[in-house]
Amino acid sequence: MNYCDVTMATPAQNLACDEVLLDLAEAGLGGPLLRFWEPRQHFVVLGYSNHAAREVNLDFCRQEGIPVFRRCSGGGTVLQGPGCLNYSLILRIEMPGPLAGIHSANQFIMDRQAHALSSALGRKVEQQGDTDLAVGRLKIAGNAQRRRRSFLVFHGCFLLNLDFDLLDKALPMPSKQPDYRQNRSHGDFLLNLQIPAEVLKSSLCAAWEAQEPAAPPPFQAIEKLAREKYLSDEWNFKF
Repeated sequence: MNYCDVTMATPAQNLACDEVLLDLAEAGLGGPLLRFWEPRQHFVVLGYSNHAAREVNLDFCRQEGIPVFRRCSGGGTVLQGPGCLNYSLILRIEMPGPLAGIHSANQFIMDRQAHALSSALGRKVEQQGDTDLAVGRLKIAGNAQRRRRSFLVFHGCFLLNLDFDLLDKALPMPSKQPDYRQNRSHGDFLLNLQIPAEVLKSSLCAAWEAQEPAAPPPFQAIEKLAREKYLSDEWNFKF
């Protein structure tokens, strides 16, 4: 598997990049890939079916200039920003195989990453809920997937040093939560790992045998999709 460590200039372009990479793989123009990116500004990202007015303190975000976007995958709403490390896996769906179904893919990918990160961190990392990774029942990463016929993208965000005070103001308690959260506030439920991003990057590259750098992503296609979709209120506030 190849890897790329590419942070695009804008949040919309970073979200569009994952969808473009998935579509290229599906079209036979790309293959399995591990991508990393680190946001440079704060912004909110809704899961595909989330309702913006329910999951985001919109008045606060408008006042503070925190933009709101929607990604192409499921899962819950998150605050992105400095102190987050995002990764994206583009994987081939083989039949039969662990990636053939949504739930089996979640289990397979999360198990591999939990094992790798436990070794890297020297702390036990466990899967909690459907797609969370946690240390001692404190969430360190949320994840989601988007599937095509032959490939999927499985992506997530690791908390390294995110501003939880800002998170508390930007996002209310989620309308849906995993059982293990037990109604805890964001600050009581989440854990910043307080480690360099390179530690996680190395661990994930080793876990997925991502050894060769990939060619640069198609910037023009990414910019076009970002402009036409991810910067559109019709997409971002569709629910």
